[in-house]
Amino acid sequence: MDQIGNIFNQMNEYFEQNIPYFFIVDYDKKLGEIIPLNHLDRTEILFSSPNFPFKNATQFPKELTWKFNVEPFSIYEKKFQHVKNEILKGNSYLVNLCCKTPVETNYSLEEIFQLGNSKYKLLWKDQFVHFSPEPFIKIQEGKIHTFPMKGTIDATVPHAKEILLNDRKELTEHNIITDLMRNDLSMVADDVFVENFRYFEKIQTNTKAVYQTSSHIVGTLKSEYKNSPGNIFDKLLPAGSISGAPKPKTLKIIKDVEQFERGFYTGVWGVFDGKNLDSCVIIRMLEKENENLYFKSGGGITAMSDARKEYQEISQKIYVPIY
Repeated sequence: MDQIGNIFNQMNEYFEQNIPYFFIVDYDKKLGEIIPLNHLDRTEILFSSPNFPFKNATQFPKELTWKFNVEPFSIYEKKFQHVKNEILKGNSYLVNLCCKTPVETNYSLEEIFQLGNSKYKLLWKDQFVHFSPEPFIKIQEGKIHTFPMKGTIDATVPHAKEILLNDRKELTEHNIITDLMRNDLSMVADDVFVENFRYFEKIQTNTKAVYQTSSHIVGTLKSEYKNSPGNIFDKLLPAGSISGAPKPKTLKIIKDVEQFERGFYTGVWGVFDGKNLDSCVIIRMLEKENENLYFKSGGGITAMSDARKEYQEISQKIYVPIY
């Protein structure tokens, strides 16, 4: 059995034995780890989630510098057009196109983690830090919940909420992902329904605040999945919100057009506390590569997408939530 298969099996075994654990799985389901919480090395792996909040450090005695250069629009536009052509051919309805951007900062990954404010955040072995406002899967008392996030706007724009709600492209994108995730949950759960559609969350960054819209989908786990979270993650990954729909063809388009390996970016990590399981999508990620830093960010492309607007959204998401 491969490494990931072992991890998913171990997730099931620990779950049945009520052993709390941390786990992480990369985008391609090739790499990952599962670690009982009492064996977790807190010098190498730091995390924070709603059920396991991390007490942030006090302010470091230096002002954050943050510089980045997104790839030229001409390069992005070629990838965008490739994706758009695939959509117009009917091979996909939505593709999450991601970019890799060099970043310069005077803060270490650990300092950024220590000061960052986010619903979920992770420092992984001095390899990357990420801040995610987006839960992936929560399992509580036989119920499974997911919270796809699609739609972003600068919160300082006048009437920002109304503009985002009335944007046809953003509505289409959110509808597609909500439908995809509802269908995905139906593979492992019954009575799946959308409990809350397109609610707002305000996220503060080191430069400004943004609004994002999410939906809440819930179902009752099928009997064969009630004690098998590993099987659930094996079934549902990669997450629909960071790939697209229909998923198999869209994954092929992403592989063809993106010019870097995603690795742990857009994978998932989570924690089982002995009773409930919570997880998030690894987005808003700053990664170390040969002592250089790169930020990975992306956005959903549909038939109605405009290249300039999508390019701006890529830049808008290159931030750390330090304020």
